[in-house]
Amino acid sequence: MATDDLMSRALAALDEVDGPMSVEVIHRLVDVGAATDPMTITEVADLLDMSPHTLRYYERIGLVKVARDASGHRSYDAQAVRRLVFLTRMRLSGMAMRDLQHYMRLADEGDDTVPERLDLLLEHRDTIRRQLKELTLSLAATEYKIATYGGHTGPSSAEQA
Repeated sequence: MATDDLMSRALAALDEVDGPMSVEVIHRLVDVGAATDPMTITEVADLLDMSPHTLRYYERIGLVKVARDASGHRSYDAQAVRRLVFLTRMRLSGMAMRDLQHYMRLADEGDDTVPERLDLLLEHRDTIRRQLKELTLSLAATEYKIATYGGHTGPSSAEQA
């Protein structure tokens, strides 16, 4: 399952949510609970549509810890895959690598760092909200031009639901 499939599942899950979004939407993205066997780097790369090189880089800079099997090959457990799903969502939303490294260092330090992690996420959420407003404005400008050229802009996402 590639990242596009993950995104499609996430967007479909969002359509099913009544009320505030739950962390369960993210948990359902990758159903690794049924997979009891560790995954190889190739399997994880395919699942997340990432290169093995990127996965090794994430490990090297401390974003994810990966066990090794008896042969010395990387062995990704469900926790590592869930962390990688989170990392890919944060990168897609524009979080800087240094901020991700800082966040993950804090997460690895334990519950005492929850307030600082919360502050980082609140700041990032504000950034995402601004990006969404900017993208909405860009969409409006694009649809205006489409209409100007005689095209049909179609219903908005809200009207489709």
